[in-house]
Amino acid sequence: MILRGAHGLNDIGGSELLGAAAGPSGPTLDDLFRRAAVHDPSAVALCDAPNRADFTNGVPRRLTYADADRAISTLAARLCRAGLQADTLVAIQLPNTVEAIVTLLAVLRAGMIAVPLPLLWRRKEISTALRHLGVKAIVTASRVGRFDHAELAADVGAELFPVRLIGAFGDGLPDGVVSLDEIFAATATPTVPRTTRGGQASEHVAVLTFDVAASGVTPVARSHSELISGGLSLAYEIGVGPDLSILATIPPSSFAGLAVTVVPWLFGGGTLSLHHGFDAATFARQIGGGVNTAVLPGAALASIAKAGHLAKLRTVAALWRSPEQLATSAAWTGSAKLIDVSAFGELGVIAEPRPASGTAADLPYGQVGTPADIETARGKTGTLLLRGAMVPQAAFPPGAERNQAPYLAIDKDGFVDTGFTCKLDETTSRITVTGPPGGVAVVGGYRFRTFDIEAQVMAADPTATIVALPGGILAQKLAGSALDNATVADLVKRQGGSPLVASAFRPRGVAA
Repeated sequence: MILRGAHGLNDIGGSELLGAAAGPSGPTLDDLFRRAAVHDPSAVALCDAPNRADFTNGVPRRLTYADADRAISTLAARLCRAGLQADTLVAIQLPNTVEAIVTLLAVLRAGMIAVPLPLLWRRKEISTALRHLGVKAIVTASRVGRFDHAELAADVGAELFPVRLIGAFGDGLPDGVVSLDEIFAATATPTVPRTTRGGQASEHVAVLTFDVAASGVTPVARSHSELISGGLSLAYEIGVGPDLSILATIPPSSFAGLAVTVVPWLFGGGTLSLHHGFDAATFARQIGGGVNTAVLPGAALASIAKAGHLAKLRTVAALWRSPEQLATSAAWTGSAKLIDVSAFGELGVIAEPRPASGTAADLPYGQVGTPADIETARGKTGTLLLRGAMVPQAAFPPGAERNQAPYLAIDKDGFVDTGFTCKLDETTSRITVTGPPGGVAVVGGYRFRTFDIEAQVMAADPTATIVALPGGILAQKLAGSALDNATVADLVKRQGGSPLVASAFRPRGVAA
């Protein structure tokens, strides 16, 4: 039984569902989904991007709440029949498709813990992150782009002894990987064995994600109530209800991704449309299909708005994974309401509506929300500290702080140091984030330890070099140099390294 400390959730009013989160034993994510499904089973719940065939197998899916509920229960029952017990960790590496949401909710309905993995993580990163956690199942896709993710999962499963089930969506699966596509063909909703555990269900660990700091990769566990706290303020600013139609370009593979997409959608009970990567024509087509709210990377906001893709929207949520960029972002002139969401790794998010001036607001100093979903402070070394209902409050797994592996450090007052440098304006009681954590590179939303990047390159060619440079929309970009760039890139890939590191050694003059 894995429990987290109980948190009060902010009753922000204006909605029966939002208010329901305020109780001492609040809802789980599955409770929120079931509520929406009961309210209107025939309403459209989930939609794939129309260009799905361009990046993975299968035709685009469009599920009603009844369809999604049946698929969730079918997959949950299958996980239970495989002999997986409550609180089993299930790794998920999927593109931003309907399957990613269904799998997440199925793992939770089965009483297990979802472990979403960044899509560009490869064997070296996955094995390192999962080795000491006891993950027993992996769910993935046959392919994403030209990369065989089912084969990757099989390789990882062979390396990690506890893994006993590897399942995948799509065709052409390797031996030992079972197909999961039939969950969408089920005509009856199976009974999922009831999970009996002590304590409040909302305080059990639901999701495990990975924070990257100079000290290494740290597993960060979140209860249902912490995840809900992370998305409450954005849900309030968006305005929830059955007419809510969200287009999400952010995948649910991180705390921030879950907080800005899955949680507002579950509260709203509307439609969640998924967009993988970024394809301008597909994005425009999805916007024209009745979407009223878009969630997109903050760094890409200006260019997407300039192209005219956001003109018809009611609300835009911009996720800033490099929040130091927010202070110098372009003024907002669009007609849609803009909410800036600053993400501090896997530790917390702060949603702030853009003021009428169009210029980004600095972050509040002190408590945000009542009671505080999150609270900010400035540490003695000038870095941003966070605590509150959404901020993790214990190491994972329990006892990790007693060994040498990286773990979440919480001070005596309950604050966690984000590593982001900041300055405090005592006159306005506002904080400005001024710089990223040291020893970490951020490329296209992915965080890397510079030490790990250099180690991957050194393993391929001890004479090669790689550096992180300012990269505009990508926050930073990686640039590599070697006597034979193509050979180094190939070796990094074959040794299980990141494709982003390999792409730093592309031939000169070739775009990333």
